[in-house]
Amino acid sequence: MTLPLADVRVIAVEQYGAGPWGTLQLADLGAEIIKIEDPASHGDVGRYVPPYAADEDSLFFETFNRNKKSVSLDLRTPRGREVFERLVAGADAVYSNLRGDQPAKLRLTYDDLRDVNPRIVCCSLSGFGMTGPRAGEAGYDYIMQAMAGWMSMTGDPDGPPTKSGLSLVDLSGGYVSAIALLAGLWRARRDGVGCDCDISLFETALHQLMYIGTWAATEGYRPRRMPESAHPSIVPFQAFATADGWLTVACAKQKFWEMLARALDHEELLDDPRFADFAGRNEHREELLPVLREAFARRTTDEWLEVLAAAGVPHGPIYEVGEALEDPHVHARDDVVEIPHPRFGTVRQLASPLRLSGEPNPLDRAPFRGEHTDEVLRELAGYSDDEIAELRAGGTFG
Repeated sequence: MTLPLADVRVIAVEQYGAGPWGTLQLADLGAEIIKIEDPASHGDVGRYVPPYAADEDSLFFETFNRNKKSVSLDLRTPRGREVFERLVAGADAVYSNLRGDQPAKLRLTYDDLRDVNPRIVCCSLSGFGMTGPRAGEAGYDYIMQAMAGWMSMTGDPDGPPTKSGLSLVDLSGGYVSAIALLAGLWRARRDGVGCDCDISLFETALHQLMYIGTWAATEGYRPRRMPESAHPSIVPFQAFATADGWLTVACAKQKFWEMLARALDHEELLDDPRFADFAGRNEHREELLPVLREAFARRTTDEWLEVLAAAGVPHGPIYEVGEALEDPHVHARDDVVEIPHPRFGTVRQLASPLRLSGEPNPLDRAPFRGEHTDEVLRELAGYSDDEIAELRAGGTFG
């Protein structure tokens, strides 16, 4: 089978995390991602992120940029702009993750490029979007988790507001922008007209408030931080300490609560009217949870994992990252892939969760800065070797 996005070409003016994560999803599905790297700033800043970095290689950069091509190009020069527009003429989309005011300044919007390619889809992922009072502000995941209310409801009730251990807004913004780009591309191929996609990290984070946002906007609900990472209204749905560690239990259905009570040898809880349904267990959580905590503390984590699995109760161990990568399910599904690399030897990273039937996309390392400049200009923009040499001599590639 042909890879799903084998006929898609994206020119990506991107760097660091959120943007490259978005185009990585497209690359893993077979899209050709031509990464434009600014020679004035020595390319994508992700190349230099420690701890595992040397020269212009880093394991951070490898994570976000496999299966892409790199072109070194100064878009601010007239000749650089000429090259860029010739690439756009043969592309399906232009993707950027810059400050919200930058696409207009660098002429990366649909109005700027429609005469070059009327079907071009121009997707911008920025901190706050391309309009509004914060459009010119830089936006990072940490800031978005703070401003969208995430940190106010994360962490121990007696501790400070807490950020997630992962850059979930950046990652989610990448996914959202990839969806938007594909939707714009579908419409462009159907109707013959491209568009702008204006995606912001802030709005992505707000949207992911989900039902919490609906409760707050509709009823003035004020979420509170919960001990043991508990769900705000479903009980039990949280972490429990065992005799030697921790595990998680998620009783999101009535039947799971009943299974748990039996597995804990506390069938009398099923006859207690206080705990008969979701609302009752939530209202009386302070009476119920001490009983459950005491029960879980009697056995080790491994013992409880065996008991809960036999009982059919949704549960899971709380792993360290290294332990997560060694779970038997990870091995069975080939979730860790190996890519040869001239500096790092072999880079082991996580496989794409986007799995469609057919042969998977062969994986290639992230590109060196400007590695594909000559190839791309010859094959996609029609430049001769002499013209490329002239551009190089004039500093267009840095």
